Formats: sequence, structure tokens, C-alpha cells
Amino acid sequence: MLIQLERLDDAFNLKATNEQGNTVETDASPAIGGGGKGMRPMEMLLSSLGACSSIDVIDILRKMRQPLNDIKVTLNGEREKDKTPALFTDIHVTFNLYGDLDIDKAKRAVDMSMEKYCSVAKILEKTAKITWETNILEK
Repeated sequence: MLIQLERLDDAFNLKATNEQGNTVETDASPAIGGGGKGMRPMEMLLSSLGACSSIDVIDILRKMRQPLNDIKVTLNGEREKDKTPALFTDIHVTFNLYGDLDIDKAKRAVDMSMEKYCSVAKILEKTAKITWETNILEK
């Protein structure tokens, strides 16, 4: 895995590019001179947790032959106060799954991701308490 970063302005705006040419922009907080031109690194980390677990859940539900129409994930992270570095201490993830899904299978898929398969969750659980909930919605 290779990521290359390049600076886009004279402040903190950076572009990360992977080996396939996909890009994402990051920036620092306006409080330290960032311009709000991209996600901050800790926001990217939370986003990575959501993306990692979503990929797992979609894959597991496919294998369970569950008709998932859509998935929306909300993540709320709390960080240490007045510390540098300020690590995540608590993260809550809400999985909203859309479709005519068996609730037990849906919850099992989410639990399997968060407890076993999601690499990002396994890294973050070393410093943060991660909780989650699963909702089934019609769509």
C-alpha cells in the first residue's frame, strides 16, 4: 500500500493519492491556520472506521443473502481534552440499514464487523471505547 501526499497551498491543505490515482484532500483546523478545504486527519480516521465497517457489513449481508438497499452510518467521536496528542476516548457508531432485512442477521453482520473484521475498529479500540447500534429502516 502506497500513499503520496502533496501540499496544495502555503498552509495545511494536502492531497493524498493512492496507487490507483484516487485522491482525498485534508486540511488543518481554522484555529491553527487551516482553510477548511478538506477533512482534518482525525475526521478522516472516523470516516475510515465508518467505511471499513460498512464494507464488512455489505459483504456479510450479501453472503447471508439479505436484501440491503442502502446503508448510512453516523459516527460520533470524543477526544481527550487538553492533551497532545488528543486520542479518541469514546466512539459511537449508528448503522442505519435499509431494506427488508432480518433484524437478527443485520445485527450479527454489524457485530461481526465491529468485533472481528474491521481493521480500523481493532486499531481504535486500543484507546477508545467503541459502541454501536443497528437500525433497520424501510426504503
